[in-house]
Amino acid sequence: MIPVRGYNGCKVAVLGLGRSGLTAARALRAGGAVPIVWDDNEKSRIAADAEDFVVLDLNKDSSWQDVVCLIVSPGIPHLYPLPHPIVSKAWHNGVVVDNDIGLFFRSFATQEWDNFDVIPKVVCVTGSNGKSTTTALIAHLLEGSSRDIVVAGNIGRGALDIPPAQDGTIVILELSSYQLDLARALAPDIAVFMNLSPDHLDRHNGMGGYFFAKRRLFVDGNPDRAIIGVDEIEGQFLANQLRQDAKSGDPVINVSVNKKLQNKDWSIFARKGFLSEWRKGRQVASIDLRPMSGLPGEHNHQNACCAYAVCRSIGMAPKQIEEKLISYVGLPHRCQIVGTFDGVMYVNDSKATNVDSAEKALLAFKNILWIVGGVPKDGGILPLKPYFDRIKKAYLIGNNVSNLAKDLDGLDFVNVGTVSDAVKLASSDAKVGDVVLLAPACASFDQYENFEKRGDDFINNVIMLNNV
Repeated sequence: MIPVRGYNGCKVAVLGLGRSGLTAARALRAGGAVPIVWDDNEKSRIAADAEDFVVLDLNKDSSWQDVVCLIVSPGIPHLYPLPHPIVSKAWHNGVVVDNDIGLFFRSFATQEWDNFDVIPKVVCVTGSNGKSTTTALIAHLLEGSSRDIVVAGNIGRGALDIPPAQDGTIVILELSSYQLDLARALAPDIAVFMNLSPDHLDRHNGMGGYFFAKRRLFVDGNPDRAIIGVDEIEGQFLANQLRQDAKSGDPVINVSVNKKLQNKDWSIFARKGFLSEWRKGRQVASIDLRPMSGLPGEHNHQNACCAYAVCRSIGMAPKQIEEKLISYVGLPHRCQIVGTFDGVMYVNDSKATNVDSAEKALLAFKNILWIVGGVPKDGGILPLKPYFDRIKKAYLIGNNVSNLAKDLDGLDFVNVGTVSDAVKLASSDAKVGDVVLLAPACASFDQYENFEKRGDDFINNVIMLNNV
C-alpha cells in the first residue's frame, strides 16, 4: 500500500466505499490521516465499520467540522450531469475535492528514491478503447526484465493498493476519464492517448468535456514522453499541442493504424498487418503482427503499436519486443479466442459494450455469426450497418431485442434472448471457416452483473456444447 502523504493528523472525508474508496481510506490512515467515510449503500458502510473506520453521514453539516479534503470515488458524479449533493457540500464548506489518483501522484515518490540506482517510472494509459489490453500488453512485454512491474488503476487493483516502489519499479496505470478529470495531481513519466470515440457523454457533458478529461493527463501531467494516437482529430490536436521540438516532434511519438507516418517525427504505425517504426525520416524496425493470435484485428494492432512505443521509450530493443509479442495470449473478454471446434472459431468480445468496440471486432473477422444485444447505448447499433457484409447471420440477445431489430434491416437475424440459445443456434448454423462472435455492442446490465459475467456465460456454453 502507498501511505498517503501530506495529511498527517488531518481529517479527510471519503465518499464511496467500493474498491478505490476503501483503499483510499486505508492508505490515508496508513499515512497518519484521520479518514471519515460515507457511502449511500448501507452494506458498504457496514463493511467500512468492520474495519474500524469512522462512518459519518456527510449529508449532515455537523460531519464537516475540521475536514480539509474530500476524496470521491470514480463512479460518483462531481460535475455533470449533476454533482453529488455531498460534493456540493464540500464546495460550500471550502473543502478541496480530489480522488485516489490524485493521492497516488502526491504520495508515490519518496525520499528513499534518492538511494535508488534506477528511479521508478509511472506509465499511464488512457483512451476510449483498448486501454486494458494495452496496459496488460505493456506489462507482458516488460516481464522478465530486471525491473519490478506493477499494474493498477482501472485494471486489477487500485493505484494506492500497490506496494511502495523498489529500485527501478515500473508502475503501469490504466486510467479512465472518470479517474482523470478530478485528480488534483498528475505526474506520469510516460503517458499514452490511444483513441477517442463517444462514451460517457452524459458524465462529461459531451465530447468536448470527455476529451478535456483525457487531455488533462498530458497538459497538466506534462509527461517526459507522450504517445499519441493520431487517427482522430483530437489526437492530432493533442500531439500538436505537446510538440516542443520542431524537427523531431519531441516529446511526442505519433501512432496510427490508418496512415503511414514517414516524416521526421518519431512515429509508429501499422499497415496491412506490419508494425513499422520510423525516426528521422527512415524506418528503423518492422514487425509482422499477422501470425500473432493474441492480437487479432486492426484495433489490436493499435494496442501493439502503443505498447511497443512505451517499451521503446524505456529502452527495449525491437527484437526483444517482437519475441514477447509472439507469446501474448490476450485478455479475457477482449477478442478472446475461446477455441476452434470442427473448423468453427468462437470469439468472446463481451467487453465490446459500444458500437465503436464492436466495429473493431467485426473488422477483425469474416464469415461472422454475430451475437449482439443487451442495453444499447445512445444511437443503437445502426452505425454498424457498413460492416453487415461481414456478417452471415445475427443472433439478438437481451431484453431489448425489439428495439434493436429495427437497426438490423437487410441482415439475416433471429431473436434468441439468451447467450445460451444464441450459442446453440449459431453453432448449428456454422460452417467450416465461420466465426461465432460475441460482440454485443451493448451493455450487459439487463441480464448480467457486468460484461465479465456475460463473457463467462458465453465461454461456458461454448465449452459445454463442444464437450471440451
